[in-house]
Amino acid sequence: MKIQRLGLLALVCAAFAGPAAAQFQTPDSAIRYRQGAFQVLATHFARVAFMAQGITPFDAKAAAENADLISSLAALPFTAFVPGSDKGLPNRTKAEIWKDPVKFKAASDRMITEAAKLSAAAKSGNFDLVKTASGSVAHACKACHDDFRGERRE
Repeated sequence: MKIQRLGLLALVCAAFAGPAAAQFQTPDSAIRYRQGAFQVLATHFARVAFMAQGITPFDAKAAAENADLISSLAALPFTAFVPGSDKGLPNRTKAEIWKDPVKFKAASDRMITEAAKLSAAAKSGNFDLVKTASGSVAHACKACHDDFRGERRE
């Protein structure tokens, strides 16, 4: 029941994600939003990745619940890469995000797509499928970080 409510919340958030992007009052609010969204995604992905890597025991139900949340929330941080949000609070964005928005959109779309595949794999309960899909999500994240994430700056 709790996961169903979280899923519903995620759908509501996703429905308002586009309009929310226009509502960031300051660059700092956009930065905080996307950093928070990425943190939530990283937390849930780590739970699945640890299972896929054999660090924690595979629990098909937990993997499916976490992967479903990842898939539902995957698009949220990308709504907060608005013009001007490369400056303000400490963040790691590279100028390439705004210089090559088509490439950035392709990278974000790849992560969102791989997150959906992870959710489907996890729903199957098959460890090998989860392991493969988890690796694909990790590769999509790394590819985006390599191109668009800079060094930590204060």
